[in-house]
Amino acid sequence: MDPKREMLRHFLAALAYRTQKAVRDAPDSFSEFRAAPQTRTPHELVHHMDSILGYARTFFIGGEYRPARQPEFGTQVRFFHEMLESLARHLESEAPFVGTTPEQMLQGPFADAMTHAGQLAMLRRLAGSPIPPENFIVADISAENLGPEQPPPASPDEVWPEAPD
Repeated sequence: MDPKREMLRHFLAALAYRTQKAVRDAPDSFSEFRAAPQTRTPHELVHHMDSILGYARTFFIGGEYRPARQPEFGTQVRFFHEMLESLARHLESEAPFVGTTPEQMLQGPFADAMTHAGQLAMLRRLAGSPIPPENFIVADISAENLGPEQPPPASPDEVWPEAPD
């Protein structure tokens, strides 16, 4: 496979890992937590992330992608991971990029989705359920695993100042 496509697939795996880190073991109330008026809830963010990646997929298959918001947060997260897997299959199949380049895919929808994964992590903290930091350099991230069953942190920080009491 082309090295750029391999890198994009690995980026999708990092996105899967970081998104799961942000939502794993979250309290039930987290999905509808709203930090301020006019801001997205975690449920709305994951729906938006699915939409962004569906848009990215249109550069392989054409058309439009307008997903319905799923009533259950867990279902929304599952749809997001299914979209990651679909995009990865298009990258792996060497399907041609139509109207874009690998670089534009990275700087546009892929980076946008990763920004939202970071927002999910920040919302966990604001909602009173922070996630522990870790050394992502050694995280067990694999382009073969884009689903919701991501491994636990390989090197979590033992001390973190914002840890809950």
